[in-house]
Amino acid sequence: MAKTKERTDKRAGGKHPGGRTGEQTDRNGAGSAGGPEHLVELYRRMVLVRIFEKACQRSFRKGKIGGYLHLYTGEEAVAAGFLSAFRRGDRVITGYRDHAHALLLGCEPGAVMAELYGRRDGLVRGKGGSMHLFAVDRGLWGGYGIVGGHIPLGVGFAYALRYRGTDHICQLYLGDGAMQTGAFHEAANLAGLWGADGRCPVVFIVENNQYGMGTSVPRATAMTDLAAKFGAYGIDYEKVDGMDLEAVLGCAERVTRQVRESGRPHAVEAMTYRPAPHGAADFEKYRTKEEVDSWRDRDPLVLLEHRLREARAVDDAAVEEIAGGAQDEVASALEFADASEPLPIEDLYTDVYAGADEYLGKPAEPTDEEGR
Repeated sequence: MAKTKERTDKRAGGKHPGGRTGEQTDRNGAGSAGGPEHLVELYRRMVLVRIFEKACQRSFRKGKIGGYLHLYTGEEAVAAGFLSAFRRGDRVITGYRDHAHALLLGCEPGAVMAELYGRRDGLVRGKGGSMHLFAVDRGLWGGYGIVGGHIPLGVGFAYALRYRGTDHICQLYLGDGAMQTGAFHEAANLAGLWGADGRCPVVFIVENNQYGMGTSVPRATAMTDLAAKFGAYGIDYEKVDGMDLEAVLGCAERVTRQVRESGRPHAVEAMTYRPAPHGAADFEKYRTKEEVDSWRDRDPLVLLEHRLREARAVDDAAVEEIAGGAQDEVASALEFADASEPLPIEDLYTDVYAGADEYLGKPAEPTDEEGR
């Protein structure tokens, strides 16, 4: 536990294991957008996410992570690209595939892993687990376990941000499966209505990984052009290659600037793929090995590394150093999570209500009026 005390804030940013800071700047990136320095830094972050997710899968199989587990493997370029355009004061909300968003926003890997382990040093004291990561100080207003249930919240966040007179925006991440829910259509309609007057600065980021659990997009919806669905509600939309970080970066910079200035919503369908199973108990009988292998050829980390090598921004030594640094960070995160203590049983009654009137497992003392 000695290492635990060295951190300035175990559940927020503080100092990353491995020595790099998680300090949040006005713009969540390094160097000019799309420049070599920026691309190398984003490659570093994406490698960390990939290695972190592999460690999560191993920990789940060992029984150290309870509940369920959804990995972001293969989709890293989507969140890395859009969160590069994040500014302090913006809000981010997503579904249950949320580990990458927390890490890319600067949350300490140890705190994220401890949350997955259900330990008290986790982002939300071990009470959220894999699907419910929160780091409000970092702009992450939640991963949510109910498919589509977070979409109205994200639209409401955007309205509130503009109502308060700010130029902040909400990045709202959703999967292809979430678009078949009533909550999506209700929220998109409100976004279109409010956005017509410049009062709903939300970026809908559809992470289309081709499957909602084991159901492919063509088997789930008669209208397979998911981006075009936003047009029914007066929302501008487009598609982007979600496996190509540079393409995502260009799209994200332009779209977030446009939404920030206009207050109007915009939707982007990022075409991506998850070579990993939907979740830890997915036996993947719904797709072929050939299909998965064909998408592995467009692995976002492999594509980015190849371009960085071509530009001579990295070489073998740099790639090895980045991988080694990420492995060290994840090893420290695992050690931190293992050392963190479980919550005492009494904590079941805390964090239920706001304020000091939390129910602690015994009747409240009667007031003067009630005692008479």
